[in-house]
Amino acid sequence: MDKISKERRSKNMSKIRGKDTSIEVFTRKWLFKEGFRFRKNDERFPGKPDIVLPKYSTVIFIHGCFWHGHGVCSYSHIPKTRTDYWMTKIRNNINRDKINTDKLISLGWKVKILWECELKKNPEETMSKLIYDLKSSLL
Repeated sequence: MDKISKERRSKNMSKIRGKDTSIEVFTRKWLFKEGFRFRKNDERFPGKPDIVLPKYSTVIFIHGCFWHGHGVCSYSHIPKTRTDYWMTKIRNNINRDKINTDKLISLGWKVKILWECELKKNPEETMSKLIYDLKSSLL
């Protein structure tokens, strides 16, 4: 049984954003400050990547650890209620992510995935590595 009321749970879930999350905004601001220009949430691409960098032939997905099943971190635990529902939902998200990544690669795009836990724990290191990888891809 859920520890909070149905109304409270509904209110909490309604505040979860699908785009323009704090980690997405943080990443975009950092990239812009470093001189990168990009498109965001471009529907022309499989999976509607969070960031598209045409000059670098790169797309970036910024994955929430819970929603995308990042099994190696503490943000990615399965709720104790409706476990079957959540396991199926997250498994489907993982499968969809794989299909979209494969499609993008077959179209000639490089795919970078940034995880919520990495951006929260080591934002400078995560962004420095991303920027290094992007600049190296032009060489």
